Parts: sequence; structure tokens; C-alpha cells
Amino acid sequence: MRVRGIRWWRAAAGAALGLLVAGAPLALAQAQAPSPAPPAVVLTLKGDESAEAIRTMVEALAGSGRQVEIRIAAPAATGTQAQAPAAAAPRAVVAEDTVTTQLDAFVDHVVEGLDYGGSAIPHIAELGPAWERAWRDNRNGASGLSAGGRIGVILLLALAVAGAFRLASAGWFAPKLRPAGPAFTPRLVAAAWGLLQDLATILLALAVARFTRNSWLPEPDLALATVTTMANGAVIGALYIAVGRFLLSPGAPERRIMPLPRAERHFGLLVVYAVVTPIIIVGLLLAGRVSTGPLPLAGLLTLSGAVALVFKLWWFYDLRRDLAVLILSGSAQPGPWRRLIALAAPWFYMATAIALWAIGRAAAMMTNGGRWAEAAALTQTAIVIIPILAVGIGSWLDCRAARREVEAGATPLTHATSAALRAGAVGVLWAAGFFVLARLWAGLLLGMSTGQFTAFSRQAAGVAIFAFAGWVALVFLRAFFDGYAPRRRATGPGDEDEAPGDGVPSRLATVLPVLRGVVLGAVVGLTILIVLSRLGVDIGPLLAGFGILGLAISFGSQALVRDIVSGVFFMLEDAFRVGEYVDTGRLKGTVEKISLRSMQLRHQSGQIHTIPFGQIQQLTNASRDWATIKFNVRLDHSADIEQARKTIKKVGLALLEDPEFGPHFISQLKMQGVADITDSAVVIRLKFTGKPAQASMLQREALKRVYRALNEAHVPFASNAVTVRGGEGGSASSGAAAAITALPPPSPLAPAAG
Repeated sequence: MRVRGIRWWRAAAGAALGLLVAGAPLALAQAQAPSPAPPAVVLTLKGDESAEAIRTMVEALAGSGRQVEIRIAAPAATGTQAQAPAAAAPRAVVAEDTVTTQLDAFVDHVVEGLDYGGSAIPHIAELGPAWERAWRDNRNGASGLSAGGRIGVILLLALAVAGAFRLASAGWFAPKLRPAGPAFTPRLVAAAWGLLQDLATILLALAVARFTRNSWLPEPDLALATVTTMANGAVIGALYIAVGRFLLSPGAPERRIMPLPRAERHFGLLVVYAVVTPIIIVGLLLAGRVSTGPLPLAGLLTLSGAVALVFKLWWFYDLRRDLAVLILSGSAQPGPWRRLIALAAPWFYMATAIALWAIGRAAAMMTNGGRWAEAAALTQTAIVIIPILAVGIGSWLDCRAARREVEAGATPLTHATSAALRAGAVGVLWAAGFFVLARLWAGLLLGMSTGQFTAFSRQAAGVAIFAFAGWVALVFLRAFFDGYAPRRRATGPGDEDEAPGDGVPSRLATVLPVLRGVVLGAVVGLTILIVLSRLGVDIGPLLAGFGILGLAISFGSQALVRDIVSGVFFMLEDAFRVGEYVDTGRLKGTVEKISLRSMQLRHQSGQIHTIPFGQIQQLTNASRDWATIKFNVRLDHSADIEQARKTIKKVGLALLEDPEFGPHFISQLKMQGVADITDSAVVIRLKFTGKPAQASMLQREALKRVYRALNEAHVPFASNAVTVRGGEGGSASSGAAAAITALPPPSPLAPAAG
């Protein structure tokens, strides 16, 4: 049992260095001495099973970590009655391996691993004497420089060469490390050059260490293993630091591609982690070579694993606000799902660290603990790397799309295509990550064999492909409709003095908001039905039920059906569009929103009227094509009508030449003639034709200029003053006449008739 325990601990320590690449201190906890194996599963065969069936059953039973014992049943005495127990045996054994049983066994393994590791901690002191005894057996350094001195020279020489390369290449890399702009792609290029410089330095140092090791330590002893392990550990720690520099760019925020708050602090913690963890792993690997029993290494693994877990939990807790800010910064307007992810992400990583540490405790007590430890390490790699890659790919595609829109022009189609491409690329990455994790854990947790998982993955892939295609189509259509949909614009008294835009709302922009809801709903419904069908659900009854439900709704809600049908015909007849001013007889205003059954009107006073289409009996559109405005001006009886006509014509020409008002006229302002002659005035009529949205503004400007021009031309306006002529010197009557004459003249504008 002692020899077996030593073999297990040395194998576990050998796997620890590989697990370090995953960033998982879980490697410190994965290799506990195994407890006695669980009882073997007995599989009784009748003798007539096929080889494929036997292989499938054995793989399914062995996946839980148990040994499988195969027995051949004795020949049955009579018919089927004797064969029944033998045939039922495999099913009884399979039923025994339920998820609950596996969970109970896993908890037992965790407890056993903790007990065993805790009792082994005092034995760590035995590693010192064991190391001294093993070091005395070194054959390298028997003459000349000692083995320790040679190791020191090898490492110093590798560091010196790496430092010299950094100094020599600094001038060549310096301009490439400065990004060409603040966008993501230039920062990514600059950070990639920095990563290339770091990787070249690491590879050069490793090559020097390997070359000098082979020359100065030719004998395969502990000194050779020590320098090899130390070099590998240093390379892995340096790779951590290189990746951290690539993402966080300490000291150079202008090329930082991961805008993590307090990036300098977290990079410092990463450096501590990258230095301490390889030291621990190297110590474990070397201790596994010199230890004479499993207890010292078990204690060292338990202690270092607990320290690493505490450090990670503290780091994730300290990172929680910064990680939330980083996740929320990925969207200009983060939705509820993104906010939930930002809130839960740090706690998810903390829970995962604890779960993987527990798996490491239990893995050493299982006969197939190596598979569990490997799955745990790769899982931690995936949950860290996949989000980083997803964010990086999404940001890169967004940057490329923005640059393409600037160069070639932004259209709804290009915007929708870019959004769909981004969704597809990020979705494929997440799907690949989930597939890898499912492949890792399917055999361990569910006891699936390779053939069973292949069959399951084929069915799951069919479902995932249709769901993924529906999601990408949904993203494309949403972006496409949002690109064409008109922006909601509130109108009110404050907008009357401003010149509205010249763009006429298109029919497509009016119909698209209604089509958007219908099409997106159809895509979602169709995707759900296809996915259910791929899952084996009979969708025939669902379709029949939906048809009956729709018929019942149509009979029970006649007003709703009338509103929808009326709205469809309004859309077909192009009766109004978003942004146009309409009058329904009872209510009027600017159309702000159109839905499937109603429309919203914004009144000039600010109120919003919601009117179902079925209640609109007639509708007047005041914003279509053109508008002719007629208004009257009252002149005095003594006014020169011809002079007034010429003056008004000049005003009309001046308005046409005005760069602000001229483009809005369709026909110029002119005087039609005398509309009426009253006791106190000569009423002349003016008219012009302009764009409907600017008619009120043009009328106000025309009145202002006509009033000023007629005054300058000495064309008198009509007055309501009454002149009283009396006898000789009536002072009273003269005062009254003066008072009446002093009355202010009325406005020159008179209402136009017809």
C-alpha cells in the first residue's frame, strides 16, 4: 500500500505543472493519496450479448470510477424463467449508479481527502532531510563547479541573455508599441507587438537554459530535474505576466485593450500570483521526487492548496466591482441580463474556485482521480479564457464595422450584417467552449461512453444549430428594422419657431415598426417550434391548439380584429405616415407612433392621443406634398393698389432668394387682387404654396416682411379711427375727435374668405 501511495503522489505532482497553465491552484489539491477503491460492480452476462453491447455497458459502469467485474451466468435450466434474473442483472446494476449515489460518493471523497491531507501536514518536516539525502546522490558537479553552482549559473545566464535582448530590441519595438489611434484595433495591434516581444524574450531565455543545461548537467540526476523544473516553472510564470501585460498594459493605458478599473493594482496581484504559484508547483514536483512516502507531499499539497484558494477568493472579492464595471462598459445601455451577469460574475468565479478545489480534494481519493483533476483544470481555463476571447473578438468586429461604415457609409443593411456577424462569431466561440466542458464532464458525471456522448452530441448539435440560427436571424432583423425605423420626436409649441427638417417620412419607415413586431415574433415562434420538434416533441397538437386559440380570440374580440384590419388598410392606402399632421375629426396632432391596432398623435399642446384604427371614420392629412396658404391684408381707401402689388411681389422674390426660407417655397408669395371693399378698408388677398411642414413658419415670415415693406413704400393700412367734423370751435367736440383719432390702428391681417 505504501508503494502504491508513492506512485499516486508522484503522478499527481507530475500533473501539477500542466494544471498551472490553466491558472488553477487546484493543481495543488488534486493529488491526494487514494483511499481503498469502491467495491467493484458485478456485471452478469448471459453469453449471447454482442461485443458492442458489452463494451457500451462496461464503459458506462466504469465511468463512475468503479471497477467492473464481468461474470458469465450458468446455463438456464428451463426457458425464459431461468433467463430472467440474468437479463435483469445489468439493469439493476445501472439503476444503482444514480446521480444521487455519485453525489454522495463525491462528498465522501471530499471529506476523506480533507481528513487525509490535514493529518499529513505535520509530515512536511520530513522533506528537508529527504532532500539532503537525495542531493548528495547527484552525479553532476562531482568535480569542478558544484551542481548548485551550475544551476545558478544556468539561470543567471538565461536571465542575462533575455535582458540583453530586451535592451537591444527596445528601440525597434518602441514605435510599434504606440497605437495609431484610440480605437480598439490600433490598441490591439500595439498590444500584440508587446506580446510578441515578451514571447520572444521568454523563448530565448528558455532556449539558453536548455542548451546550457544539456552541456553542464549531462547526468540524469536530481540536479538535472531541478533546473528543468525551475526553468519550466519560470516560463509559465513569465507567460502569465506576458498575458497580463497584453491585456492590461501597465504603465501604458493608451494601448490597454481590457479597460479594467484599477488595472495597475490587479496586474500587481497577477505578478504575485505568477511568481508564487510556480514556486509552489516547482517545490511540489521536486518534493515528489525525493519524498519516501505519500504523507509529506500530501501535507504540502493540502497546505499550499488552501493558501491558493484563500488568495483567489480574496482576489475575486476585491475584483467584484471592477469586473462589474468592465462587463457593463461593453454596452452603451446595458440591459437587465447584462446587469445580472455583472452582479453575479465575481460570485460565480468564487463558487467555481471552491467547487474545483473540492474536486481536487476528492480526485486524489478516486481510482480515476487524474481524469477529474484534468477536467477541473481545463474547466477553470475555459471559464477564464472564453469570456476574454468573446469580448476581444466582439470588440475587434465592432471596431472593423465602425471603420467600414465611416469609409463606405453606414446603411441599415451593413449595420445589421455587422451585428449578425458579431453575434455569430461570439456565439460560435461560446458554443465551442460549452461543448468542450460538456465533453469533459459527461463521462464523469453521467457515466456516458464515447459512443453515447457522440450520439447525444449529434442530437444536441441539431437543436443548437437551429436555435443558434434563429438567434442570429433575430439579431440581424432587429438591427435592420432599428436602422430604418424613424426616431421618435416629441413636437410641441417650442418647435414652431424652428425650421423642421426637409426629409419627408417614407412609407417604409412608417410600416417598419409594425412589421418589426410581426416578423420578430414569427422568427421567435418558428425557432421555438423547430427546436421542440428536434427535441422530439410532437408540435402537431400545438399548431392545432394555436389555431383554435386564434379562432376563439377572433370571435371573442371583434373590436380588436376590426382595429387590426382597419390599420392594415390604412397602411395599404398610405393614408398617413409617422411625422405627419393629421385630423381625425375629433382629435388632431402629429403622428408619433403606429402599432398593430392603434396610433399615437402628439397635439400642439403636448398631449398624446391614442386612437384605435377602428374608431377612425375619416382622416385629413395636412402634411402631404404641398400646402397653399391664403391670407388677407386690409389697406386704407387712399392706398395705391398697384404700388402694393409691386411691393408684395418684391417681397416674394426676396423670400425665394433667401437661403433659409427659399428652399421651402413651391410657388412664391404674390397678391391675388382685391378680395373685398368695406366701409373702412380695401381687403387684398395674398397667397403662396410651400412645403406643408413649414407653412406656418413661412406665413409668419411673409407677414413680417410685407408689413415692413408696405410701410417703407408709404402704402397706408386701414384704420378703425372715426373723424368727427363739427361747427366752429367746439372744444369739446374737437377733443373727442382727437381722442378717437388717437386710437391705435388694427392689425393689417384680415381673415381670408375661402
